[in-house]
Amino acid sequence: MEPNNRTTHTVTEFLITGFDEVQHPKLVGAAILLVLFLILIGSITNICVIAFNKPLHTPMYFFICSLAMVDIVYTSGISVTMLNVLLGEERRISYAPCMIQCFLFHFGSSMEPFAIALMAYDRLIAISYPLRYQTILTNTNVCLLILANWAVGCMLASLLTGLVNSLSFCGSNKLPYSFCEYANLIRASCVNLSHYFDAISALGTAVLWVTLALIIVSYMKIVFVVIQMSSSKDRRKTFNTCVSHMIVVACFFIPKVLIILVTRVGLVLTLSHRNGLVIGSTLGPSLVNPLVYCLKTKEIRGRLKYIFKRSNISPNM
Repeated sequence: MEPNNRTTHTVTEFLITGFDEVQHPKLVGAAILLVLFLILIGSITNICVIAFNKPLHTPMYFFICSLAMVDIVYTSGISVTMLNVLLGEERRISYAPCMIQCFLFHFGSSMEPFAIALMAYDRLIAISYPLRYQTILTNTNVCLLILANWAVGCMLASLLTGLVNSLSFCGSNKLPYSFCEYANLIRASCVNLSHYFDAISALGTAVLWVTLALIIVSYMKIVFVVIQMSSSKDRRKTFNTCVSHMIVVACFFIPKVLIILVTRVGLVLTLSHRNGLVIGSTLGPSLVNPLVYCLKTKEIRGRLKYIFKRSNISPNM
């Protein structure tokens, strides 16, 4: 690591300047607040419906709960700073909260693709090996898989945050981005970490491509099994059990892949466009996930209808 020829000093806070060019900050802040509210309400609703309904204590719904918790961590971790800047007009963030935000962002961003891949694995076992489903995906095995996912996310986030925390910062403490994360903080440091930066970027890209490849292979196997079914009704019914997950896969991976492709082809984006892509690729999928599972999953939708029906009947009793 080679230090740059700039004066090193101790940084106690950073200045978030990524929204300085936004023409209507209050409106953008209100939109982000609304999206965050919907994410939290939808995710918490899914968790509560599953937690308090024993018939839903099955592998698929445990994975849905895990994804909902990841979405809560992923989005709330970065939204606080953005809302503080846009609505509270406070661009400063102290060093420790910035490091915590960096950890939470990478914690969620590394867990999300693995959580989605685990759900593909659940569909693969349920459709390809239905008679062995209960023995392969026992509740114990599912909990171990979920804990392993959280452990991997914690390890990767700790690695990135620890590396950033060991850096020296010099010159301006301004971050021309929308929140604290590894790449943004690396660029603000006094140390030449180009090799480390390339390695970490390659690791993040590898995680994305590997999980996407696992999902694609799982669905290739599922398609092979489905087309062998003799009844068109069975094929349609089996395929419908995968629709919600395929929507989640598309909403998460397509924006991420587009960002990677835009970076690789050398397309120059303004800072506002880059920040918008990052925010959209983070909040967008997390908004879609709970809505999809509330609306498309028959069992969760049925439980919600039952709860609302009971709440409407109770005052008249």
